[in-house]
Amino acid sequence: MSFSANLRNEANPIFNAIFEHPFVQGIANGDLKKEQLIHYVKQDFEYLNAFIRIYGVAVSKCENREDMDMFNQQISFILNSEIHPHNNFCQVAGVPYEELQGFPLAPSALHYTRHMLTVAHEGTLGEILAVLLPCPWTYWEIGKKLLQEINPDHSHPFYEWISFYGNMTDSITTKFCALLDEWAKDAPEREKEKMRQHFLRSCQLEYMFWDMAYKLEEWPVKLELVKG
Repeated sequence: MSFSANLRNEANPIFNAIFEHPFVQGIANGDLKKEQLIHYVKQDFEYLNAFIRIYGVAVSKCENREDMDMFNQQISFILNSEIHPHNNFCQVAGVPYEELQGFPLAPSALHYTRHMLTVAHEGTLGEILAVLLPCPWTYWEIGKKLLQEINPDHSHPFYEWISFYGNMTDSITTKFCALLDEWAKDAPEREKEKMRQHFLRSCQLEYMFWDMAYKLEEWPVKLELVKG
């Protein structure tokens, strides 16, 4: 079994918990609250900005142009394609996408982005691949599962979201897995253990991100914003 397949097998309980999370089930049933959709988009917009920065760090650690081009393509994917599922949520919530940008990160989202950024700046390219992989992998599996189980048509409120992730993220998941497996072949055991820990923690934080959006998680003490 490949290194990435072993990681997926170990993370199976987390993947199953994500599939059963009420936010994901709300996407399947089309019954999420407006506030939950808005909170998700606000947080995911900033989360994906962090993802872009991490891709930039990854480019600086690549040793060939093929890998550089792959990460560069992923930056373009976020900037130009991944706005579509956000727009789907915004349309259902009845809020312009532009009004949900530039908000502070909630605790769980901040934890997740700082976890990935720390690994990106301190770790190897293999560690970066491991820490990033759960995001596209879980979304791809969610999309595929929902396509198979509910087979939505255009009347489903989240048809575009489900179709996007069920059909659009397989290539990067496959590429990341292949690169991670190749890197793991020559990596010392200590580094492979780090990659394992990064991957599993990102899986846990994927669950926490869904939970954050569903529960409208905020910081515990409200503070008045002071304008300079």
